[in-house]
Amino acid sequence: MQHERPGIELSGRPLGFAEMVTIGAGKARISASPTGMARIAIAREIVEDAIAAGTPVYGSTTGVGAMKDVEWSADELDTFNLGLVRAHHFGTGTPFSCNVVRNAMAIRVNTALTGQVGCTPELIEAYIRMLEADLIPVVRRTGSIGCADIGLMGQIGAVLTGVGEAVYRGNRMQAADAFRAAGLEPVRMAPRDSLASLSVNAVSFAAAAETTRNAAASIRILLATGMMASGALGASRDPWKAVRHVGTAREALIGAWLCNASDEWDWPVATHVQDPLSLRMIAQVFGAVIENLLSTGHKILAATGRSDDNPVVVEGRVMTSGGSLPLDVTILLESAALCMAHAARNAFNRCVILGNGQRRDLPVNLVPPGRIATGFGPIIKLAGEIFSRVLSMSGPVSAQSLVVAAGLEDEAAFLPLVIERFERQMQALKRLAALEALLSAQAIDILGDEPKGVAGMLYDVVRKHAAFYTVDRPLSAEVEAIEEELGSDDFLAKLTEQVPIASFDDFFALGSPEPIEGRLASRAG
Repeated sequence: MQHERPGIELSGRPLGFAEMVTIGAGKARISASPTGMARIAIAREIVEDAIAAGTPVYGSTTGVGAMKDVEWSADELDTFNLGLVRAHHFGTGTPFSCNVVRNAMAIRVNTALTGQVGCTPELIEAYIRMLEADLIPVVRRTGSIGCADIGLMGQIGAVLTGVGEAVYRGNRMQAADAFRAAGLEPVRMAPRDSLASLSVNAVSFAAAAETTRNAAASIRILLATGMMASGALGASRDPWKAVRHVGTAREALIGAWLCNASDEWDWPVATHVQDPLSLRMIAQVFGAVIENLLSTGHKILAATGRSDDNPVVVEGRVMTSGGSLPLDVTILLESAALCMAHAARNAFNRCVILGNGQRRDLPVNLVPPGRIATGFGPIIKLAGEIFSRVLSMSGPVSAQSLVVAAGLEDEAAFLPLVIERFERQMQALKRLAALEALLSAQAIDILGDEPKGVAGMLYDVVRKHAAFYTVDRPLSAEVEAIEEELGSDDFLAKLTEQVPIASFDDFFALGSPEPIEGRLASRAG
């Protein structure tokens, strides 16, 4: 029920992942701080004074892009501002989730509360009313080159005026019908409100936050399957212990987790003086990955608390700004995509070792002795294909050239495209984790090991969906079922509770809803 939803007061300070999880799920009552609204009123007065003085204000009294030198009369402003936001409803393709759009709307409100935008207080109140009614615009995801989400935010802005599509109470419908059903009125776009509704990167920042949090969850699962595979292969734990003394802070953190997560297991006797790098350097690979994800996450959160508008109101004036280029977030996400390729290669290498019959006298393709079968040899090719998919999406795209708007717009970050590729990597990594767990469980059963703790949890998931392999059979559905359960919120909650990585799990608000709500309450306090 609505009265049970936690209240989140936006003030202009950066949001946290716990807040965005709650807002995205539609479980929060959003309000704007009085101080932030006072800043909006002051900035609005500065904009109105400039307009009254006859000073051209980009996108308010003038056209935009190649039409920047076209000035509109007072009688034309209403028509121009209404048309401007509707003209930017040009996105196509599959819509973003309502979670992403809710957070995008909250980010737009939050960055306006810095007092650097110059929009009307009424515009911000309209966003909050829509969030309160859970009237969520449909935002098709293809429509931004990553220099302000004009084709994405434009879809939200158009819905504010009563056109486009929205989701209301779970039903997708025309915006006008949704407003009527919710008992709301469309918004009149005052000068500056129209451009403020579309020329920011709020959708991309919301999507980047969701994808980076999903990446953190995927890496947690892949780290766990890596530990499970290492046990099945009889790897030495000494490198994990050593890295706690000689590694970087993040490497030591992962080394400690690997030791703690494997302590409950009667670890198979290591019989090799030195293991393959994919076993003894797990801490180095995943240490680098989580270092990057934490840096990326911090950068995204910082973006939720600053104005990336053009123009902006600073030093008592309306000034042209270049803040709409989100290159800092984009480059870190591209670096994260490269990290995902390293994590995928690390897991793929272990899958190969599990199947090649060179460790602990395991049979080739993990075919049990005395059985007539091809075994897991073919499916290791799937692991290779998945790794290649992840690798193929790790190359940077942000620096490619694109010039539009009569040469005025010649920089772009392509952030939405980077996010989309990153999302596809996450999907692939989850499948790769399922394969590594499946192969490890087969090796464990062949050797008669008894995994406990985290490895036991993974083993139980595998055996819930896939029996011990003795006769050749189709594996597609089994792999998908394992993938689905390992990627579920329930399993992640159990994993993070069993052996947490507190600084990582808490930052990304991983786990069950109760701890997330606790983090939210702690942040509010």
